[in-house]
Amino acid sequence: MALRPGYKITDVGIIPSDWEVVPIGAAGAVIGGRQRSPHNVGPLSKYLRVANVFDGYISTEDVYEMPFTPEEKARFALRKDDILLNEGQSLELVGRSAIYHGDPPDCCFQNTLIRFRANPLVSTRFAQHIFQLYLHTGKFASIALQTTSIAHLGSGRFAALQMPLPSFGEQKAIAEALSDADALIESLEQLLAKKRLLKQGAMQELLTGKTRLPGFSGEWKNTRLGNMGLFLKGSGVKKSESLSGSLACVRYGELYTRHNNYINSFYSWISEDVALKATEVKHGDILFAGSGETKAEIGKCAANLHHVEAYAGGDIVILRPIDTDSIFLGYYLNTPIVNRQKAAMGQGDAVVHISSRALASIEVLVPPRAEQSSIASVLADIDTELVAIDAKLDKARHLKQAMMQELLTGRIRLL
Repeated sequence: MALRPGYKITDVGIIPSDWEVVPIGAAGAVIGGRQRSPHNVGPLSKYLRVANVFDGYISTEDVYEMPFTPEEKARFALRKDDILLNEGQSLELVGRSAIYHGDPPDCCFQNTLIRFRANPLVSTRFAQHIFQLYLHTGKFASIALQTTSIAHLGSGRFAALQMPLPSFGEQKAIAEALSDADALIESLEQLLAKKRLLKQGAMQELLTGKTRLPGFSGEWKNTRLGNMGLFLKGSGVKKSESLSGSLACVRYGELYTRHNNYINSFYSWISEDVALKATEVKHGDILFAGSGETKAEIGKCAANLHHVEAYAGGDIVILRPIDTDSIFLGYYLNTPIVNRQKAAMGQGDAVVHISSRALASIEVLVPPRAEQSSIASVLADIDTELVAIDAKLDKARHLKQAMMQELLTGRIRLL
């Protein structure tokens, strides 16, 4: 393929002819942090460690202190706009980085981190975006030294790694464009968190009867789950059979990892031969995980809202409700008041089980059918909003990744 006019081939790939390629150590000062030791002396000072540095932000919820001599404090003190990178992490996370904005103040950093302090002609935000690109494209992982349980980036290897460097003005323009993308992502993350809190609050109020929807009054009915329908048992579907055909299937592990309150999509598909030994599920059935790793999670459930032919694998307990809103039950039967009862009935330690008989004995407090449906509708509407926001967030993250690939390599110029 012919080289585009105005571009050149370098150690970091094809970049504009007027860009430089420099070692990261030439773009800024690179040092590793202070070793924690019982022999440390000096006044106590706050310090950041690998648990504080995430991809793009620093968490200050759990900041430790240790002694630093005045000389050590001068060497390892952080300044506003320093970049901190995780020196030791799992291979996919090593090199995760964030800009220190001065919080917590008067802070140092531990040897599990590397500090990058940009030179005057290098934009801190531009460098941070380069480091994020190197994290997400696996460049940091490619130079990390892998030990038995952890990968080490190494300040020397990091400092020697090459990076592209346009003019200071173009660095700033690129950083501003990518920071605008970050701002959109952050705003969507905040909106998603707000909506999740709203849903949590709505569930706490509506599913307990503390708050009633307009037009509803009167007492809720206290009964046992076994009085609300018929219990069935799922039949065995081996993991090796979970993609053997075209018939929809739910396996018990998916109730923990894939489905929340109701089943939106199917992830296992079995053959007709496998289906002969499996239990068919109907629209409106509630599927409980009959096995799990902890008593706190045992019996997590989801309502099947599909009208397609579908089956339940082994270790699934099925409730086929009678004259009850299944979406309401999908939400209600995962609430803390029900989960505590399920946990108390879980049997076993390494593997926890719960039986249909135990589930049938669970005490529930439920409103009439019409109020159930109204509550379910409110919660489902919130879930629909959450799905839409999550899709926008996913799109914004992919857009930023595409922008990084184009802008940080000079394929698209802003100046």
